[in-house]
Amino acid sequence: MFTELRKQFPMLSEKVHDHPFIYLDSAATAQKPLVVIDAISDFYKNHYGTVHRAIYKTAQDAGDRYQQSRKTAQQFINAKSEDEIIFCRGTTDGINLVAASFAKAFIHEGDEILITEMEHHSNIVAWQMCAEQHRAILKVVPFFDTGELDMEAFHSLLTERTKIVAVTHLSNVLGTINPIKEIVEASHRMGAKVLVDGAQSAPHMAIDVQALDVDFFVFSGHKVYGPTGIGVLYGKYELLNQMPPYQGGGDMIETVTFAKTTYNVLPLKFEAGTPMIAEVIGLQATLEFVMQIGIEAIAKYEMELLEVLWNELSAIPNLHIMGSSPHRGALVTFTVDGCHPLDIATLLDLQGIAIRSGHLCAQPIMRHYGHAGACRASLAFYNTKEEVCTFSQKLKKSISQLL
Repeated sequence: MFTELRKQFPMLSEKVHDHPFIYLDSAATAQKPLVVIDAISDFYKNHYGTVHRAIYKTAQDAGDRYQQSRKTAQQFINAKSEDEIIFCRGTTDGINLVAASFAKAFIHEGDEILITEMEHHSNIVAWQMCAEQHRAILKVVPFFDTGELDMEAFHSLLTERTKIVAVTHLSNVLGTINPIKEIVEASHRMGAKVLVDGAQSAPHMAIDVQALDVDFFVFSGHKVYGPTGIGVLYGKYELLNQMPPYQGGGDMIETVTFAKTTYNVLPLKFEAGTPMIAEVIGLQATLEFVMQIGIEAIAKYEMELLEVLWNELSAIPNLHIMGSSPHRGALVTFTVDGCHPLDIATLLDLQGIAIRSGHLCAQPIMRHYGHAGACRASLAFYNTKEEVCTFSQKLKKSISQLL
């Protein structure tokens, strides 16, 4: 099945430096299937119109499709209501929305915000800015060298002053899948809310926000094989309803006078301005595509790929993998003694292989292991076991050239 699905991704048939293109950077951004490319092209060519602003037919049709995409996103993460789905520019934008709006309503001087040492910069900096603005206290849960959170430390750092816990679901560096249910249950007992960064988990595992009982869940369209510039913020209806608007402008208003403005109902209250209409159309196409394949089937196949990748990399001398948690996603981050990550990535690129190198937007993780940067190979269902083996062979060749 996955061999046939691979044909849906035109970029994967390209050549890079006269080599077959092997793409191992899906954790950064995923390649796009024809159904997404065609949906966006068809909308611009045949159905384009604005939404929420006009009575003419193309505008009405665009509005209907826009709203249908919201229902699809609701189904994708099993939200209770489509009104709990806020379209944003991506995970970073969604986190910043919550950090700004939730804080205005609920965070005061001396309150506490709890994050972890393994967060992406997006889930660190937004809360640092929030803490500084509201004179709150930012606390950080450490992790072990295995890449697993120190849950004893988490429980000790969680107090009645904690207003929100912001945590990654699946680490973009370590691959670790964190125990979200335990975190949520403990946080709720203390009266704290929980935001989950689902940028890495949403493309690769089934998400049920009601079962997890998270208060906020955020993910990006471009990592789920969809367009850039579009993401989803889920928030519990009652909570979103208590939060003030994030931005002002069109669509988010009910009435405007120079004396006072009243705001629209959810979800439009948080969607100021002309929205990313084509991107939302593309998001619907990709979420339907993934659901049709079946996220469980995707996860199973990616774990088979991961096993091959893990075994191959573990056999390379002087190569060190960051994080060894058995509860993980399909990515591996590593360093090689005597080799700079950028040099490795450059030599692989010359052989047609795309991996990520650098600090991976997670400098605290790098600092934990004593590195400035690392290499990361991340998998998706369009990869093959043959590609993984070819990557391993060319990685060994690159290492031999550098030592």
